Amino acid sequence: MGGKGAPPPQKRPSLPVRLLVFLVTVCLVLGAVALVAFRDQLNFDAVRRWYAYRDLERSESGQAESFSIDSGLADLCTAVGRNLLLCSTRAGIRLYSDSGTLYVNQAAALEQPIGAACGKYAVVYDAGGQDLHLYTEREELFALSLPQSQSLISAAVNQHGWLAVVRQESGTRGVVTVYNGSQRPVVEVRLSSRFVMDAAVSPDSRSVAVLTMGLSDGTFACRIDLYRLDSSGGDEPDWSCSLDNNTVLGLRWDSDGIWALGESALTLVSPNGTVTGSCPYNGYHLKSFSLNGEDSAALLLGKYRAGSSSELATVSPDGSVRARLELEEQVLSLAAAGHYVAVLTADRLDVYNLDLKLYASLEGTRGARQVILRDDGTALLVGADSARLFIP
Repeated sequence: MGGKGAPPPQKRPSLPVRLLVFLVTVCLVLGAVALVAFRDQLNFDAVRRWYAYRDLERSESGQAESFSIDSGLADLCTAVGRNLLLCSTRAGIRLYSDSGTLYVNQAAALEQPIGAACGKYAVVYDAGGQDLHLYTEREELFALSLPQSQSLISAAVNQHGWLAVVRQESGTRGVVTVYNGSQRPVVEVRLSSRFVMDAAVSPDSRSVAVLTMGLSDGTFACRIDLYRLDSSGGDEPDWSCSLDNNTVLGLRWDSDGIWALGESALTLVSPNGTVTGSCPYNGYHLKSFSLNGEDSAALLLGKYRAGSSSELATVSPDGSVRARLELEEQVLSLAAAGHYVAVLTADRLDVYNLDLKLYASLEGTRGARQVILRDDGTALLVGADSARLFIP
């Protein structure tokens, strides 16, 4: 009839080919499972470090060449991505690369500098003063100067550069302003019934958690109030979660929820306002802490406020203690990042994994006073007039 005939049947792959495809698929699945199950043992951070610092000269101990900083500049030390931000009440603000290149040299009169970092952003503000500065990688991104009638209480930044700024203003007990990633104000919460202590923007930049303190049944109690940034509910929160009389010292919001570090317990609150984990200190005193670890927090606890004897603990999001380690030396600085915890003493730096197994150690820290840990396991050691990078 002149029509086209049916296409010839496709030839199926031979049995050896099909068997090879099956085996490759099985290997890929097993490899993916192994990567997840043995992530810590395989430690891809070593590969990351080799690639990132392959051109950096360093000694056999893993230390890069030190670089000079202005004497007395380390009143405040924090990270801005891979860079180092230093601030002094006298010398102002400096932003260095981890090899000593000076990116920012800024005069700033901050009587009580406080800093907070997240990813490639860091915010520095004068607690009780009027000035605030936001930095990203190699430059200042935003600056805020309040009128003399107002004062800064706290500030925090998330990984997208959204800011939560808490200030004291006449006629209120605290005002929270949220700035978006373009540093434009998008939401303002003004409270007159409870004191505002802190605030944090969610990782997805859709909500802000506000820490307040006020009377509850005749006693002062802390509470976390959540406000959706796309809501028109005014100053009424979408939900509230009471933390009772546990005075909160630090607040951080990451993918696990809201970490509220108090004087007597560490509490984790979910984005829907329920308490999902709590780690009481059981009468121990909180000496130091870091909430910057991945899926964990690091606490330094002691039976007594003074003395060198202490206990280092890593806490999981459900409030359980993942690992404990007894320490008998005075800890100068504690830091957590990624899957690591760093402990700096007078003459040694120890870097542990989250199970508090020793990962790397450095003898002879040359007078370092503070350690800044990064999520690949590298650490910046900052002294009175110099800084250096330690690469495990």
